Amino acid sequence: MRAQDNPYTPNAGASPPALVGRDEELERFQILLSRLLKGHTEQSMLITGLRGVGKTVLLTKFEEMAREADWVTVEAEITKNSDFGGRMANLARRALLQVAPRARWKSRAAHAATVLRSFQLTAGSDGSVTAGFEVEPAEGLADSGRLDEDLTDLLVALGEAAQEHGVGVVFLIDEVQYLDLAEFEALIAAIHKTVQRQLPITLVGAGLPQLPRLAGEAKSYAERLFKFPQIGRLSDDAAARALAEPAERLGVAFEADALAAVVAYTEGYPYFLQEYGSMLWTSIEKSPVTLDDIGPAQAAIEAKLDGGFFRVRIERTSGLEQRYLRAMAELGPGPQRAKDVAGLLDRTSEQLGPIRSRLIEKGLLYTPGRGLAAFTVPQFDRFLRRTYAL
Repeated sequence: MRAQDNPYTPNAGASPPALVGRDEELERFQILLSRLLKGHTEQSMLITGLRGVGKTVLLTKFEEMAREADWVTVEAEITKNSDFGGRMANLARRALLQVAPRARWKSRAAHAATVLRSFQLTAGSDGSVTAGFEVEPAEGLADSGRLDEDLTDLLVALGEAAQEHGVGVVFLIDEVQYLDLAEFEALIAAIHKTVQRQLPITLVGAGLPQLPRLAGEAKSYAERLFKFPQIGRLSDDAAARALAEPAERLGVAFEADALAAVVAYTEGYPYFLQEYGSMLWTSIEKSPVTLDDIGPAQAAIEAKLDGGFFRVRIERTSGLEQRYLRAMAELGPGPQRAKDVAGLLDRTSEQLGPIRSRLIEKGLLYTPGRGLAAFTVPQFDRFLRRTYAL
């Protein structure tokens, strides 16, 4: 088939041509927006899941839905060691200018600008960062030097401005797990205060599966402030639709056994479905796609994933860290006990504790329970077993 007609999107965060299997999350978000604009409180959302399951795709869809409902939206992706205070100030500035252009500001929006100016001057490490507004900083607001108090002042002021102008603001933040404890604590405290004030402002974030634990460690009331939808592999039916529907729109069909084989190999993980579909599209010459087309494409898929998706992650590890990961893979794809992994390496779990901690810090493992660790990347165990000796 012609490469320029390829309907599949195996790109990081790219929306698939058929977004299926996420109806519950989309409905939850719609309810969140509706309730907040009516002045009701509602839990914000922190979506969790492994790499490649579509968390960023959902955030993009949420942003689209919010704009269609005339909400103000601002997006960000957290990175390690980023200037979180400065980042939030810039997001708040963008939001305020979307709430209303400066020439149309009412009193609350003008007040929010002074609070933003104060926050920018306080959050800037050398005081050189400005808010971009020629206003005097507010006195006694967002100027304490404590991130939790100052961010709370800022989001409350922004929420009041949005309420005055009859709109809502949603922050869409990806990779939330990279926030440090103080930053996460400040963000949760600020959102909590906007809920108490019944302001039309909310946070929808996404991150790896450790997010609920990190939120709970930051603030004990986080489980009451947020919902934590966990997304993962698609059902067999949804996975088949995700693969077949884009091709059918272009006149290409899948035979049932071919479709089942791809779904089984990918285990319904959205990113792998897009990669497989894309590879099939460039390798087949006619419709329908048959079981005979699947084998050659599978070998090409493994080579591509091994050389890219998996490789970029394993190359960030040391030799000892690779051995630890390979031992985990030998035990299977699910969560593994630290002492079982250590046993395969003839070490104690205490000796290997620092290695395990570094792998968690690098985002390759997460801890679903005490003494347990699991891969953050689907099918990472397969890659390790076919690539590295134990």
